[in-house]
Amino acid sequence: MYRGIGLLSGRRTMSRKVGLRANSSQFTLEGEPFRILGGSIHYFRVPRAYWRDRMMKMRACGINTLTTYVPWSLHEPARGVFQFQTDLDLEAYINLAADLGLWVILCPGPYSSSELDLGGLPSWLLRDGNMRLRTTYPGFIEAVNTFFDKLIPKMVPLQFKKGGPIIAVQLESKYGSFKGDDSYMPFIKEAIVSRGISELLLTSDTPQGLQAGGVTGALRAVNLRKLNQGNIEYLNAVQPNSPVMVMEYWTGWFDVWGDLHHVLAPEDMVSSVREMLRRGMSINLYMFHGGTSFGFQSGALANPSYKALITSYDYDAPLSEAGEYTPKYHLLRELFSRYHIEKLPDMPALRWREAYEPAIMYHHLSLWDALSFTEDPFKSPTPVNMENLPVNNGNGQSYGYALYETTITSGGLLKSEDHVRDRALVFVDRHYIGIFKHQSLELAVPDGKGKRILSLLVENCGRVQNGKALDNQRKGLVGDIFLNNVPLRDFTIYSLEMKTSFVDSLYLAPWKSLPHIPSFPGFFMGRLFTYGYPSDTFVKLPGWGKGVFFVNGLNLGRYWSIGPQQTLYLPGPFLNSGVNQVIMFEEQEADYKVHFEDVPDLGMAVDIQ
Repeated sequence: MYRGIGLLSGRRTMSRKVGLRANSSQFTLEGEPFRILGGSIHYFRVPRAYWRDRMMKMRACGINTLTTYVPWSLHEPARGVFQFQTDLDLEAYINLAADLGLWVILCPGPYSSSELDLGGLPSWLLRDGNMRLRTTYPGFIEAVNTFFDKLIPKMVPLQFKKGGPIIAVQLESKYGSFKGDDSYMPFIKEAIVSRGISELLLTSDTPQGLQAGGVTGALRAVNLRKLNQGNIEYLNAVQPNSPVMVMEYWTGWFDVWGDLHHVLAPEDMVSSVREMLRRGMSINLYMFHGGTSFGFQSGALANPSYKALITSYDYDAPLSEAGEYTPKYHLLRELFSRYHIEKLPDMPALRWREAYEPAIMYHHLSLWDALSFTEDPFKSPTPVNMENLPVNNGNGQSYGYALYETTITSGGLLKSEDHVRDRALVFVDRHYIGIFKHQSLELAVPDGKGKRILSLLVENCGRVQNGKALDNQRKGLVGDIFLNNVPLRDFTIYSLEMKTSFVDSLYLAPWKSLPHIPSFPGFFMGRLFTYGYPSDTFVKLPGWGKGVFFVNGLNLGRYWSIGPQQTLYLPGPFLNSGVNQVIMFEEQEADYKVHFEDVPDLGMAVDIQ
């Protein structure tokens, strides 16, 4: 029997000399046998107002260790500009975990994967045309050092031996499957240790990447969904006489637009966890609670073809996107209770969810009328990708859309040559003529008289989050577009990153009243009324096509009628009591009404194979 979570709180002020140790067959913490019963919750995917609720539900399930990634892209959105406030206050998050009796495993990156745009790396790195991410390329190393100079000193006082809850630190993430530089992992280890990290170090890889992704002095942990004897034997051969740690046991899976919602049967999940515990392993559930990739956080997959990830990060995890208990949660709680001496804490009460009255969209603003509220357009003889646009104080554009306009004098065949990243609506004199995406590379331009304006509204649907394609994730137009085999020239380029400041500025725009016939793409405005303390709700959008949803200036995320996701999670803390402003950017079709329901709809489910 191992130390229960009831003994964790109150240890912060005690003298600590020996942290988490990986001995021949088991972990010890302060010299006592210890088994990690961990779970991942990403602070950046959960409203800060709900951090405590999610952690208390974690403790009540019998979990003793909280694991989180640290998204570099969110903490340093522009080079040298750091954000560690409000929902990104990592120190507050870790201190709260300690207050609630949870240990912490920190995964500071610099790369996280975790289905984030560019795997959590900031897009401004790609302004360097020679950039080689996740290597010892000087430009990458310099940027990592600057970020770690800011991040790691904040984490040092929160380590176990200094009275804090951090018992282990993961170096990078799944480098064995990427590996392109033998010097890289030693550099990451040195970068973290030299800045004062002295707790147990570990790496995390699939069985195939265990050998290549490891580094001397760090315990190799494995990521998997199904336990088989071959994996265990291989791990023991790679790392003999060490405790086995499953750093990512995948409780579900992520979803991509245009596919089905992936689920893992609760019985299959708990049987795997039960077997791992029976064998004496330590485990971290990825995810215990997935949350939401708010705004434009979601990444994409490259293989076998490009597919963008959805806004929800529910992950079919034991705790749902909105913090609801699932059958997986109850099965795990029953199982984990056997590994604690003390009785588990009571399960916190669930929050009320509300089906609010629909919001009527009563105002409309065309994309073209909104352009005057963007940064000044940029003129260029040739197309320029988002990352290299002269915006954001020399940091380029990270997310959203960019509008490229040029003049044409004839019709004919327009070819993208696969230079559109990732999707472009095409217009002639602001009349829609078709779409470019990864599979469609040609478009007919109708004949016309005189000079006409050709416009391409290009969306970054999400940068690929893993694999060898990372260095090639520039967005917008990444090369020439051809009309009748002649490259187009002399562009006017508008950056439409859709930051909160831009959305707020639209209140001053010349909105038109509906029901006049709106043009697309366009912005739609309405109001959601709540009474008393606002509750969680789910945004349902029948009759809408594809776009972005904003409430009170906050970017809730993308929606797309192709699914699987049919609702967006709207947390109560994002709402005001009374009037709430709803703005939607819609590309192609609108219903003029937004519905709010008290249950989520993540689409038709398919079992994970």
